[in-house]
Amino acid sequence: MVLRVVRAVVGHSDADDAWSDTFLAALKAYPQLPGDANVEAWLVTIAHRKAIDITRAAARRAIPVADAPDSPAGARPDRLDLDLETAVGALPPKQRQAVAYHYLAGLPYAEIATILDSSVAAARRAAADGIATLRRTYPLTAKE
Repeated sequence: MVLRVVRAVVGHSDADDAWSDTFLAALKAYPQLPGDANVEAWLVTIAHRKAIDITRAAARRAIPVADAPDSPAGARPDRLDLDLETAVGALPPKQRQAVAYHYLAGLPYAEIATILDSSVAAARRAAADGIATLRRTYPLTAKE
């Protein structure tokens, strides 16, 4: 669940780093976690913060290259997953995060609103707008 969320938020190339950073931070913070806490929401919140950290770090060290090397054939996900990942990655940040948290992580809108520091209605609207955009654009991407 966490890996799918961070892939949707930061992209495939940085997802492994965000995933490992999430669980390292979770291991350190686990002793302070209240017994009645929702562990899934807690992990997604940590993943969200780590994804933001990685996005900010990448912006500071981005170096453009002329041509990216080809990936080995066995290392790439299938084309459909890559097309969907590209379509989700093209969404505005709030929509991308709301779609990832609700549809990939299965979090309720109340918890998404807390993570995104917005209202429940705004979280629901962002997810709905993101899905509407994907319905308009993803079939075009998948046919290519």
